[in-house]
Amino acid sequence: MNQRIRVLHVVNNLNYGGLERVVAELVQRTDRDRFESHVMALGYMGHFGEGLDKFATLHVANQMTKFSMLYPRTLSRQIRAIAPDVTHLHSGVLYKASLAASIAGVPRQIFTDHGRQNPDPWLHRAIDRRASRRVDVVAAVSENLRLHLNTFIPDPSRICVIPNGVNTERYTPRDDDGELRKELGVGSDVPIIGSIGRLEPIKGYNVMIDAFAKLRAKWSKSSGPVLVLVGDGSERESLELSATRLGVSDSVHFLGWRSDIERITRAFTVFAMSSHSEGTSVSLLEAMSAGLCPVVTNVGGNSAVLGPELAHRLVPPADPDALAMALLDALRNSETLKRDSRSARGRVVETFGLDAMVRRYETLYSEAHKAGRAAK
Repeated sequence: MNQRIRVLHVVNNLNYGGLERVVAELVQRTDRDRFESHVMALGYMGHFGEGLDKFATLHVANQMTKFSMLYPRTLSRQIRAIAPDVTHLHSGVLYKASLAASIAGVPRQIFTDHGRQNPDPWLHRAIDRRASRRVDVVAAVSENLRLHLNTFIPDPSRICVIPNGVNTERYTPRDDDGELRKELGVGSDVPIIGSIGRLEPIKGYNVMIDAFAKLRAKWSKSSGPVLVLVGDGSERESLELSATRLGVSDSVHFLGWRSDIERITRAFTVFAMSSHSEGTSVSLLEAMSAGLCPVVTNVGGNSAVLGPELAHRLVPPADPDALAMALLDALRNSETLKRDSRSARGRVVETFGLDAMVRRYETLYSEAHKAGRAAK
């Protein structure tokens, strides 16, 4: 029997978010007959690490000094003790972890860029340009992101595109069971605009709340829509204040992070995103897989996710008027809403399944391991 390839994933944490969910799903689905998975969190393990020890050996990095960016000795010792054949680095850890892996003598390194700020600060680009020289393969989660990485990554031929994938069996269309509406005190005839994500500036939720207030002002029926935001972050307090200032606080529900996403999305009428930047959004993929019509900003990989059949559901970023009108159009036209909901589900099943993503990464691990052995 061939010895398994030892793969070490390095992340900041696995608490909440699309990146973290992708890493956890990838580890769970990786073929354990061929690969031995390890996960190291530089900070703490977090929510998506719960139960992950059934599929991988989990590690939390020891406390590092303020000089670790220059010479991460402690981290390199931990990586050397694990002795991976391949390190798989994820956004947020590239510079320090790639340096530590190089010092530890890891044969091959892979880096997945899950998305970048917009605009992308020059200092971040300069740091990643330098660090990427130590990496053998850079995986971008969308074609749009690959084109951006081409502008500053040395030797763009090392960049490949591996879109994120989701579990289409877990996220599948279901009838509304009324539980979320009961929890929120929302009637069965009230449209629910839902969104899932980090309440951080890059996600543009201030734009969404502004758009929602404009939508409510244009609504002519008795049962006006409500907005449900699932997630948390540094912007929550200011967003709550904005909802109050705009007079829609009674119709905006902040749920925080939830583990029952499948139950929550079944109550949504439409899924909305107002991001200023995205890679390939996992929340968007999950919502579409669950049969929800998307109304999202035309940034990053969103247009590639929606495809030509749903391109009319894209809106410009940072434009609350356009977002309000797009949401109003979706909610007013029930037949086109149903049609686009079916198209959304079909699009994800056909193009963004989880197993396809996992197989692509497994191929990278095998090729990297083979190249590492040949280089010895």
